[in-house]
Amino acid sequence: MNKLPDSELPRERLQRCGAEALSLGELLAILLVTGTQGKSVLMLAQELVAHFGGLLGLLDASIEELIAIKGIGSAKAIQLHAAFALARRAQKASCQNKILLDSVEVAVGMARQEIAHYKQEVLLVMLRDAKARFIHSEKIAMGTLSEVMIHPREVFYPAVRYKAHSLILAHNHPSGDPTPSKADVEMSQLLMHSSRVMGIDVVDHLIIGSDNFISMKRQGFFHV
Repeated sequence: MNKLPDSELPRERLQRCGAEALSLGELLAILLVTGTQGKSVLMLAQELVAHFGGLLGLLDASIEELIAIKGIGSAKAIQLHAAFALARRAQKASCQNKILLDSVEVAVGMARQEIAHYKQEVLLVMLRDAKARFIHSEKIAMGTLSEVMIHPREVFYPAVRYKAHSLILAHNHPSGDPTPSKADVEMSQLLMHSSRVMGIDVVDHLIIGSDNFISMKRQGFFHV
C-alpha cells in the first residue's frame, strides 16, 4: 500500500471517485486500515475476498472464521463482523419495506436472509397485519427446539406488542436437511392450538435447509 501513489490509495479513491468506483477488496482495505508484516492492507483484503468467495461469503463469516485468517486479529474481526451486520440490516430494511408477506416463497426468502447463515438453530417469528403485509420480524430462541423449550408466550408476545393479525414461524436446520424432527412437529401443533386462544393466526412454520425448505402446513402437520 505504501508503494501506491497517494491518489491511488483506497481512501483517497473513495473520496475522489465515490464508493461505486472501488472494488470489494479496496472497500475492505478501508475497513481494515492496516495490513500486517509482509502483507499490505490491500493484499490482506484481497486474501479475505478470495478465502470467503466474495461478498456473500464475507457477510456470513463468523468472528472465529475471520480470526482464522493470518493477519486478522480479534479487533479487526470484530470490526469487520460489525460492518457486515450493518450491511445485512440495511439489506433487510430495504427489502422488507411494505412487503406483502402473502406466500410461502416470500416468507422463505425473508427467513433465509435472517437466519440461514447461523450455525445453530434460530427460531424466527415474522408478523403480518390484517392485509398480510409485513410488520416486524424477531428472533426469539437459539439452539435446537428439543433443547430450548419454547413457551407459546415467547412466540405471541411480539405479536401482541406489534398488534399483529397473524404470524409465520421459521427456523433453520444448520445440517442443511429441512426434514422436521419430532420436536418441530410438536412445537408446530402446540402453537396452532395456542393461536386459537390468542386469536392470532399461525399461518405456517417453515424449516429452512441449505438449498431447500419445508412448509409444515403443506406437509399436513398443522391440524386445523
